[in-house]
Amino acid sequence: MTSRVFSRLDGPVTFKLPVQALGVLAALVGLTGMIAVASLMTGSYPLDMAGALAALFGTPPSEMAETVVWQFRFPRTLAAILAGALLALSGATLQNVTRNPLADPSLVGVSQGAGLAVVTAIVVFPELPQALRPVLGFVGALGVAALIQSITGRRAGGATMRFILTGIGVAAFLSAATSALLTYGQIDRAISALGWLAGSVHAANWTDVAVLGAGLLLLAPALFAASRPMAAMRFGPDVAAGLGVRVGRTRLGLVTLSVALAAVAVAMVGPIGFVGLVAPHLARRLTYSGVGLHLTLSAAVGALLVGAADLAGRALFAPIQLPAGVVTAVVGAPVFVLLILRTQARAHL
Repeated sequence: MTSRVFSRLDGPVTFKLPVQALGVLAALVGLTGMIAVASLMTGSYPLDMAGALAALFGTPPSEMAETVVWQFRFPRTLAAILAGALLALSGATLQNVTRNPLADPSLVGVSQGAGLAVVTAIVVFPELPQALRPVLGFVGALGVAALIQSITGRRAGGATMRFILTGIGVAAFLSAATSALLTYGQIDRAISALGWLAGSVHAANWTDVAVLGAGLLLLAPALFAASRPMAAMRFGPDVAAGLGVRVGRTRLGLVTLSVALAAVAVAMVGPIGFVGLVAPHLARRLTYSGVGLHLTLSAAVGALLVGAADLAGRALFAPIQLPAGVVTAVVGAPVFVLLILRTQARAHL
């Protein structure tokens, strides 16, 4: 039995969208909206659904409700959703480029590179404006990505696990350097950097939301425009070259986009681990989809995961608040173990 599709197969713009995948996307967006409303209601200042929605749409039940929703909970919720989408898109792109299901910005050193750059700015150069963090994060992440690509690209063949293992080694070195900065830096700066490293959106404000939103609006269209070359590269570099794809240039561009997506998210909310690993796999298992729609589903899953992780960290142990990065690590670590066991069963190191 074939699934129904919406399609346009002639003209300059063509598409083929399975109805089931569109339904899954709508469900993910709806669930994310429910998580957002629950986040507006949750906290030390109690709000019911009617009060939270009234404050959101300009008719707050009290001045305090308006302040709580618009100055604290709403930007925090939006920051979690946007960061999740950025990290998921980064992971999906990295997995496609490397043809490695274990590739993830937080596992292969990309997030650690961005983290080291930002922590250096916080601890060593505190006078630098916060607006420079995305730039510093991008430079650090891109440098790590270039290093890993140069190491793993020196040998041909047998690269199924080389990228991930090299990335783990580089990530460990970068984590050690970050720990040294935290150990020997001034205590107030180290505490600020440590809170950021936990991957938390506790202190997210409208500036963070603006940077995250701008990053998504600028980078996502370029990524979706490259969906056709990405689809060709799924079959390997030889087949992609035979289909007219400039493999080297395309790989470099996609790695740069993946790094930029992760760097923007990490610079604003810290390294939230395993989202880029888990979200693309969940999206792939929810329904069949092409590259472009899979990227959209991955972004929706990532937004839902981080939004739910932030809500769970806030509500489960109240008044203690767990960073979203801690919650995603608890969920993502077992998934990573299962994926690496499956990969080892399919191929030898």
